Formats: sequence, C-alpha cells, structure tokens
Amino acid sequence: MLRFHFPIVIIDEDFRSENASGLGIRALAAAIEKEGFEVLGVTSYGDLSQFAQQQSRASAFILSIDDEEFTPGPELDPAVLSLRKFIGEIRFRNADIPIYLYGETRTSQHIPNDILRELHGFIHMFEDTPEFVARHIIREAKSYLDGLAPPFFKALMDYAQDGSYSWHCPGHSGGVAFLKSPVGQMFHQFFGENMLRADVCNAVEELGQLLDHTGPVAQSERNAARIFNADHCFFVTNGTSTSNKMVWHHTVAPGDVVVVDRNCHKSILHSIIMTGAVPVFMTPTRNHYGIIGPIPESEFAPETIRRKIAANPLLAGVDPETVKPRIMTLTQSTYDGVLYNTETIKAKLDGWIDTLHFDEAWLPHAAFHKFYGSFHAMGKGRPRPKQAMVYSTQSTHKLLAGISQASQVLVQDSQTVRLDRHLFNEAYLMHTSTSPQYSIIASCDVAAAMMEPPGGTALVEESLKEALDFRRAMRKVEKEFGRDWWFTVWGPDKLAGEGIGAQADWILKADEKWHGFGKLAAGFNMLDPIKSTIITPGLDVSGKFAKTGIPASIVTKFLAEHGVVVEKTGLYSFFIMFTIGITKGRWNTMLTALQQFKDDYDRNQPMWRILPEFCAAHPRYERMGLRDLCQSIHEMYAKGDIARLTTEMYLSDLQPAMKPSDAFAHIAHRRTERVPIDELEGRITTALLTPYPPGIPLLIPGERFNRRIVDYLRFAREFNAAFPGFDTDVHGLVGDEGEAGGERRYYVDCVRL
Repeated sequence: MLRFHFPIVIIDEDFRSENASGLGIRALAAAIEKEGFEVLGVTSYGDLSQFAQQQSRASAFILSIDDEEFTPGPELDPAVLSLRKFIGEIRFRNADIPIYLYGETRTSQHIPNDILRELHGFIHMFEDTPEFVARHIIREAKSYLDGLAPPFFKALMDYAQDGSYSWHCPGHSGGVAFLKSPVGQMFHQFFGENMLRADVCNAVEELGQLLDHTGPVAQSERNAARIFNADHCFFVTNGTSTSNKMVWHHTVAPGDVVVVDRNCHKSILHSIIMTGAVPVFMTPTRNHYGIIGPIPESEFAPETIRRKIAANPLLAGVDPETVKPRIMTLTQSTYDGVLYNTETIKAKLDGWIDTLHFDEAWLPHAAFHKFYGSFHAMGKGRPRPKQAMVYSTQSTHKLLAGISQASQVLVQDSQTVRLDRHLFNEAYLMHTSTSPQYSIIASCDVAAAMMEPPGGTALVEESLKEALDFRRAMRKVEKEFGRDWWFTVWGPDKLAGEGIGAQADWILKADEKWHGFGKLAAGFNMLDPIKSTIITPGLDVSGKFAKTGIPASIVTKFLAEHGVVVEKTGLYSFFIMFTIGITKGRWNTMLTALQQFKDDYDRNQPMWRILPEFCAAHPRYERMGLRDLCQSIHEMYAKGDIARLTTEMYLSDLQPAMKPSDAFAHIAHRRTERVPIDELEGRITTALLTPYPPGIPLLIPGERFNRRIVDYLRFAREFNAAFPGFDTDVHGLVGDEGEAGGERRYYVDCVRL
C-alpha cells in the first residue's frame, strides 16, 4: 500500500499547554495518530497567506476558535476576521480540503454563514470521545485524498502496487534487472521503486491505450479537455514539436498553401518540409535588442495574404483569388512573451482558413486567470468560430508541472464542423511511439488536474505576483544605484505599486519607446509579465552601442557557475520565466547573483577567480579581468554593428527558389554541395539555418542566401576565432578545423549546381 504524507494540521495556541484545552486537543491528536494518520500541531497562524499554502501538503485542517486572538471586540469579533481571512486563503487555492472548527465555549452560533458554508464540521470539546471525533475527521480526510488523483495517474498507481509479475517489456521488469548489477543498483536507488514499477508496456489493459485513446487514458484526456476549455485533448509524450507535426499531417497535403509566422518554431518548418506545403510567411517586427515583436495586425488580413500569394515565385501563374490556405500557424506567445488577441485573428480568418493553429508551447497557463482575457486560444465562454477549427499545442512541461516532453493537442470544434477523431488519430499514430513513457502520460494527467480552478488560478496568480515583485525589486536596486549602472527588466515604463495590476498595464501601444516595435494596432498585443527579459548595459533599443558594455553571454556564464541557469541568452539580454514552480527564494537568489556580478565587474576581478570552471576549459582568459573581457567582446559587437545586422538579416527579403520539401529531398538523394561562407550569396540552402542567439530559424530549405545573411556568417566566423568559448552557434553551419593550427572553416549544405 502506497503511503503518502498528508498530515492533519491542527492550529491551536494551547496545543503545547498543560491546561484542559491543551490536554483535550492533544488527546484528539493522539487518537488521530493511533488510526495511522500523521498530525502537525502548531500554536499560531503566523503569516496567514504563507501558512495557507500548507493546503498542498495537508489532508485536513482543525482550527481552534477559543484562542486569545479570537477575543470578542467592541464592534467586530477578531475571531471572525482571522477565520475569514485564513479560510479564504485556503479556499482561494483549494475548494475541497476538509476544514473543521474546534471549540470549548463557542458554537456555530458565533460564526457567520459565509464561514460556516466552507466547513466540513464543528467539533465541540468534551461532547464526544477523541476516538470518535478522530475517526470522523479521518473518514473525510481519506475521502479527500482518494479524490485527488486524476484517472490515469490513479490507475497507474494501483497497477504499480498490485504486485503482478510482468512478462512484457520493458526488459528491466519493474526495475528487477537493475538490481542484478552494481551500476544498476545505483540507478535503481537514484530513481526509486515507484518510477520503475510504473514504467510499463502498452500491453497492460487496465491502464488503457494512448495509441487509441481508451480506458483511463481516455478519461484523463477528456478531463484535461474540460479543464483547458477544449472539446478534445490528446496527450503527447514526445514534446510539442511532435504535437505540431500531428496537427499539420492531419491538415496539410503536398502542394497546399499554408500561412505561417516567419519566426515560428523549427518544428513548424519541419512540418512544411514533411507535408510538401508551400509557405506564405507573415513577418514579425523586431527591435535592436534582438527581441521578436508581434506580427502587425494587417498581416492577418486576407487581402494582405493574397498579395503575398501573388508575389510568391513558387505560386507563379496561380490566381490568388482561388487559393484557400489550409492552415494558419502562429507562435503564441513569442519567445519573449508577446501575445496576440486571438479573437481578433479568428474574426479576420474564420470562413477563409479552416484550421487556425496556435503554437502555445509557452502559454498553457493563460487559460486559468482572467488577467489573460482573450490573449490565448480557447477561453471559457467565448464564441466558437463559425467554420474554423481551432488547435492549440501546449508544452505542459514548460510552464506547468509536466515532466520533460509532456505535451498536448487541444482542439475546439467550430459551430459547423466537429473533429473526426479517427482521422486525426491516423496523423497521431504517424508521430507517436508505440512504446510511450507512462510517467510522461501520468504527468500530463496530473499537470491538468493541478490547474483545475481554484487551485490553478491561485498558481498562476502567484506566478504573476512573483514576477511583478521581481520587477519592482530590480527597479528599486536601480533607483538606489542612481547614476551607476544596473540591469533592467524589459517591459512597460509603469508598474502597479503592488499586486499584479491590470491587463491594460501590459497592452503594447503604438510607438512606445520601451518596446521599439513601431505602430501597433490598438489592443492587439500584450506582454506576458511572467516572461522576463533582462537587459544588460551597452546597447539601446534603437541599436546604438554605448562606449562600454556587458554582453549577456558573460553574465549568464557567471550565473551558471553560481547555480543560476537561464532559459535563453541574446547579445545584451537574457530570458527567465516565472513558472508555477518559481519561489521568492529563487528570484531573490537571481537578484543577489546579479549584484555579485556588478561588484566583480566594477572591481575588474580576474577571470580565474570568478569563473574557474570556464577558465579551466579556456585558459586564455585566466589573467583577464572581467570588465576587460566584457569590453573586448562589446567593442567587437559594436565594430560589426551586430545588433543592426541581425535585425536587418531577419527582416530582409528572403526569396524562395524551390519548395522546401524539394530542396530537402536533395539530402536524401545526396545531391548537395558543401559551400564555404564567402561563396554562399545566391545559393539555395538544403539546411535549416538557425543562429543562436536568438534560436529562430533564419533560412529554410529552398531559400537563397542574400548579402546580409552572408555578412552575418562572416562576422560569426571572425567572432568565433577571436573569442572561443563564447561562440556564436549557428545550426546548419558545418565547421572543420582545416590544417593543424589553421583557421576554422565553415560551410553550409546547398543544392548542388
């Protein structure tokens, strides 16, 4: 039998006292423990909101109402105020956990109805035996715990505990194989019995089937669909890259015209290649920090898309008025947290494009808080499109509590068309494994259950509050430093003084200097506050370099050696996320680490002292000072005008010469040529060229290299030679060392002439 640790929490100031009240409450605690339940007894609430967070670890609360803090006052009983606040804090997070009141002199007639309605019972001292009261409370606590696990997770726990011998794969047979080897023993002890017993084959009928969505798997997918405001949900165990490919292979066939965000995830570009589609791209804005801005609202207008179809060389001779694109795919949100008003997009495209796909890998939390309004794909109470099916693909492992690779496809039927689940499953089977990892399925199940309101709403609100507190703390430090330098967090100029403020505070307005995206449509875009891009000194949003600067790559290497790992690093920015797992301790550690970096920079501390691991790998930097190294890299960035070059490169006119699938086919047929950087202009790539930073695909197979892209690659070559260890990584760029001690040479695989 699995034993979980969910104690019954008793809050009574007399819990440790030697008076009658103390003896009575401890007798109740002893009776509960005799029945096999743990008890956590405390004598005060302390910080009510912080203590109420214990609801995630408790099976029930017993609250005394005879404490001195509950002494009646002249007008309003402080007992009522304290109880109302504490119970409100619990119910804000958890609608179901049992709460009992416990009193000697007071009864329910002293408690208002708004408090009584939240209770599971009222215990009056000395009227029943402690043993009877304990059994009553334990019954409710067990009922509460029995209802916590969602369907698949519950079935998986039951199976792992039933002691069945397995004769099916995987070959470790519930972990037994690991016990036969010393290193296997180590593996078993590290991961634990339960994980290995729960690693089973799809032959286990009582767990249902992910491949045909039956049994407990199907129950959990239906449960998740309800929680996320969708009509259908499909759990995916190989990440949202795979979820995207499933949606596309269900929708797109060779030769179809598709409308795609130019700065989409590479899995969408892989989908274009695999399906043989002809892409028409919507181009986002950018600022010179390298931050991707929104696609202008005008780009979503059918007349704009038709003009792009008419101008596409791959569609020469096709009447754009007769073309009906198969799908529109949009990255929602961008990598730095810019969101779109999805209702505006649906209104523009419904009836013309039948499939609207929002890649919400970074936005699964938005459905659970009114703060996000219509800035996510499927909101409760919003009207359905008349004809367009809406898909949302979400990485539950990125911002919710799924484990790595946990993802899901959500589908909303239109008013006139319902999803054919059997046909969709054909595309699903093309991309999923026939041996799915059941722990990932369980984490999809649990991640959804955790977001059931009110708990999910509370988790998102806490993320928003922590993100705003971090931003306010960073501004406080900046104000105290005065004219001295400090880091800034990219975002609106004005923040709410406390709390999360209003959605309107985060709507991007036209021509605001802080974002640098120019003329934006009113109410069309918003910045998600939990996505925090930290700007380092040396570059402004217009692309102007200061005399001195601190490249972000040095800051993030410093942070990594101090136990702080960030999500993404740009030229003068790095990115962190306030997921539902972020705590005050974590973001305060980030802030103090940044202050330590500032101190070390200002004192020009030697690199061997502050980055010993990095210097061990790259001894050439040992005797350099931190400030000197920052300045050397900054000056090379400034000389190459790299911020402006990068922006112009992404916004340049990128001309397709071949269908992406046709160009990629040259790889399979071995009709490629490895072309050096200096000879690339005008050549057709067969590779997906992706510079890091920013990690956004620049060229896709079938497109030609232009001069700006070649200039960027020349800079990357020169920079990598000057500063090894800080290399500009470009996926698709093939390097070799050349002659011994010679300069590293770079190539790109292109269509053979």
